Amino acid sequence: MLKYALKRLSQSIVTLFLVVTLVFLLMRLLPVEGYFGARSDKLTEAQRVAILDKMGLLDPWYVQVGSFYKNLAKGDLGTSTIYRMDVPVTEVIAPRIPYSVYFGLVATAVSLLLGLAMGVHMARFKGRFWDKTWTGYVVFINAVPLAVYLLFVQLYASDLLRLPILFDKHDPKSWILPAASMSLGGIAGYAMWMRRYMVDELNKDYIKLARAKGMSSSAIMLKHVMRNAYVPMAQYLPAAILATISGSIYIESLYSIPGMGGLLVDVIQRQDNPMVQALVLIFSSVGIVGLFLGDVLMAMVDPRIKYEKCEGAR
Repeated sequence: MLKYALKRLSQSIVTLFLVVTLVFLLMRLLPVEGYFGARSDKLTEAQRVAILDKMGLLDPWYVQVGSFYKNLAKGDLGTSTIYRMDVPVTEVIAPRIPYSVYFGLVATAVSLLLGLAMGVHMARFKGRFWDKTWTGYVVFINAVPLAVYLLFVQLYASDLLRLPILFDKHDPKSWILPAASMSLGGIAGYAMWMRRYMVDELNKDYIKLARAKGMSSSAIMLKHVMRNAYVPMAQYLPAAILATISGSIYIESLYSIPGMGGLLVDVIQRQDNPMVQALVLIFSSVGIVGLFLGDVLMAMVDPRIKYEKCEGAR
């Protein structure tokens, strides 16, 4: 197990290095106005060159990459040039992390509880009324554009349930709609996957044998089907959880939540290149960490996996 985890960890580190480097280089293709801020129109060409030279943006790309990793090792993600001029990026991001983490954890918990329960219910009553009803929900969530049904939830659910339409940290009732909105996609995703895996398990020979021996449907579901259906889902849970914790970019903006997702939208609009670079790198890192944890969790819950042969599992 340790050997397998270390191998996956080394692969994740290499992947993270390549992704971070690629993002860093792509950010250098953006217009340089994002490094000058509001003073852009007032600067002469000589002043622009001096600022870029001071920031090391005129150095060869490999020198810039080396300097970036040296600063990154010190916890330095750069300095904001527009959003909060001359303020370190870490100081801007730090107070926003708790909001994204809180809503991400709540939305993940709701998604798991309702999604897995819905998937089990759909598989157990395959082809019947509730299966068709929940399948309709899954199809709706995947077919209708995100912005459409989230606006519908914000406008109509707020009136129907008499809840605040925008987030207010001093009003707990204003936290309900954002958390619910953030969990809608997860519920549909978990329900779809759980149903699929359970239906696959129900059609296997060992289930038919258990039925032939007289085992009840409830016992078969609990002891065999559900247990084995959870195994393939384990690989995707950490990635899904970490992605949700990172915050839904659109939802945080929609409800004016001061998290990292809403911040990314804001700094992109303002062309604050250092801020955009830092946030994109954070989101990329979270995704890769999630994939690594998924691989390890998959190996832990499924004893049939031979660690030395798992390289081609993905």
